[in-house]
Amino acid sequence: MKKPILLVIMDGVGFSKTGLGDAVSLANTPTLDHFLQTYPNVRLKAHGPAVGLPSDDDMGNSEVGHNALGCGQIYSQGAKLVNESIESGKIYTSEAWKEVSSNARLHNSTLHFIGLLSDGNVHSNISHLIAMIKQAKEEGVSKVRAHILLDGRDVPATSALVYVEQLEEVMASLNDESFDARIASGGGRMKITMDRYQANWKMVEEGWKTHVLGLGRGFSTTKDAIETFRNENPGIIDQDLPAFVVVENGNPVGTIEDNDSVILFNFRGDRAIEISMAFDQTDFTAFDRVRVPTVCYAGLLQYDGDLKLPRRFLVNPPEIKHTLTELLVEANINEYAISETQKYGHVTYFWNGNRSGKVSETLETYKEIPSDNVSFDQRPWMKSAEITDEVIKAMESKQYDFIRLNYPNGDMVGHTGNLDATICSMEALDLGLARLWKVAKEQGYTMLITADHGNADEMLEKNKKGQIAVRTAHSLNPVPFIIVDDELKVELNEGEFGLANVAPTVAKLFGLVAPSCWEKSIIK
Repeated sequence: MKKPILLVIMDGVGFSKTGLGDAVSLANTPTLDHFLQTYPNVRLKAHGPAVGLPSDDDMGNSEVGHNALGCGQIYSQGAKLVNESIESGKIYTSEAWKEVSSNARLHNSTLHFIGLLSDGNVHSNISHLIAMIKQAKEEGVSKVRAHILLDGRDVPATSALVYVEQLEEVMASLNDESFDARIASGGGRMKITMDRYQANWKMVEEGWKTHVLGLGRGFSTTKDAIETFRNENPGIIDQDLPAFVVVENGNPVGTIEDNDSVILFNFRGDRAIEISMAFDQTDFTAFDRVRVPTVCYAGLLQYDGDLKLPRRFLVNPPEIKHTLTELLVEANINEYAISETQKYGHVTYFWNGNRSGKVSETLETYKEIPSDNVSFDQRPWMKSAEITDEVIKAMESKQYDFIRLNYPNGDMVGHTGNLDATICSMEALDLGLARLWKVAKEQGYTMLITADHGNADEMLEKNKKGQIAVRTAHSLNPVPFIIVDDELKVELNEGEFGLANVAPTVAKLFGLVAPSCWEKSIIK
């Protein structure tokens, strides 16, 4: 057994290429600066093919990032996984697609699509929705309704109408006497439906009322809803737009009724689980659903394999095998994983290859710090101090050989678009690093520091008019990997590295033989 290891994942912290709104550089971060100037470090690719996504234009995200960090391999993920299934036609031969399609035809009922309407490729892609709507018509489905979540987070902050117009143009081209497709409801992704980790069930309840019951403020068109909200709330961005219902003659055009079919077309799991629970679980108690229609419900992917949620899904997820945790368990190494609620699932479920349960009940310890239920720019320090407190206790206990933690600050505060708050979040994170470093030295830990993707490093961007605009999406920038240890002398391998090279490096430091399917170690 070599020295114990502390792995710090600074969520959403990269190296800016443009310098626009670089909260990482603008913040006072003496500890991080010292690490970068003093200790061996490299820059890791955290987007595109390096994490299993289609191209270098595709932003990384926390899910695929932690998958890659935790398994040492590159799997087809998210958009790429669905793209392959749609291009091959395999998605339409799945049992789930056959069920939702035949159910709508059999009952002459509506096929509903719920999901994030953008091409951000983080949670969803509008091209997947369009492809499925076209296929539905080909198969004889007569009525389609789309319930859209507005993005402004993984795409430009006020770009919603671009995607609405794109979808409505396709629908208009398909509509005829035998087929009727319309947008039925919607709202900002941070207002309705897309909560995660059961942090704010009110969001999901509001989404249920909007999409299923057709309750809410009515508008004749989606465009009218968006423009009205913007006029009433100058400066509001898409992710924060209130819920709306499209009505005709005073009635909602697309409530969800008995015998309808419903597809959630998001491929990312964290913000798809709770609404799936509301549709799929008969013993659901998180909120009063008022009316629970009997529907044929499916997800684009299965969002939680251990909970079998949802029961029906159109595309099989990657079967991630040979994870770092499995290797460490085989070597009888005690592990400790911690974050606050917003990223707790990332250092557990996603890290362990989309596995909800532990590989070993005796060798793995998980700790969740409940997140504050506020906009994170109001408390940009989030729970960094509490996470740091618990990690210090874990190191001082001498029980754990491998500790991993996630500081969510750079990502969650970065997503608000508030540059000043994100600078503050980085400074809070740096204070945590300083405290951890002191104890790591005392307790003999090698400290590794990395990130899962960029965000706080690029808070501004030039829009199509050449104007500087707020950026709330992840960046395409590389992220750090730093080996902090005054006693350890290492030599780095040459070449380019990505997140999947971290697990082999941890194995190397522990003196373990990595599986042959893994990427190479960063150190020789």
